[in-house]
Amino acid sequence: MSVLVTLDVWRVRRRAVPRALARMALDRRRLRAAPGVRFAKLLGTGTGTSFGPADADLTRYAALAVWAEPNKGLDDTPVGRGWARIATAHARIVLRPLASRGRWAGVEPFESTADPAEGPVLALTRARLRPRKAVTFWRAIPPIATAVAGAPGLLTRFGIGEAPIGWQGTITVWRNDADLVEFAYRHPEHRAAILRTPAEGWYAEELFARFAVLDVVGDRRVVGW
Repeated sequence: MSVLVTLDVWRVRRRAVPRALARMALDRRRLRAAPGVRFAKLLGTGTGTSFGPADADLTRYAALAVWAEPNKGLDDTPVGRGWARIATAHARIVLRPLASRGRWAGVEPFESTADPAEGPVLALTRARLRPRKAVTFWRAIPPIATAVAGAPGLLTRFGIGEAPIGWQGTITVWRNDADLVEFAYRHPEHRAAILRTPAEGWYAEELFARFAVLDVVGDRRVVGW
């Protein structure tokens, strides 16, 4: 059973973008091979406004890791040290899984528990778009993104993505679980998108997970919080 999930986020200068892209290519296997890691993904990020190609933020990158043991982190790994050399700022969000539905790369990486959350919660959505459905999906996103930006209780949001384009998702952090549930299941725009998803068949694979935020270490401005 996983006992800890970490989300590391780095900001780099524009002149360091080529080095960051090289790290994205080279560090995927290194991240998965880090001692104690059960599941890991190296991610690009975006503003979370459209989730199309123009949404990418080439100066911010992230690593999501599920650890088999507590008190783990990337700082003392080759991946963590490599990103530290090129980053101008870094933040780590420490998470406890609460609920998860769906698969990521064919596996269920997060456990589901009945434990309540006290304080902020993080929601992660991730999907692999069907190529022929991508344009329709991107056209449907702007109203939902606008609704999220103005939702009560939202602390921060940004997009996440893997290569190739179409393997993407969102990170949102909420003041508490009630605010997340209120938006996810009662806001008209978001509820309409949920109901539309099965009919449209946008996703070849999808996952939704919810976490309690245990700690935020480093520069919160990296995640817009």
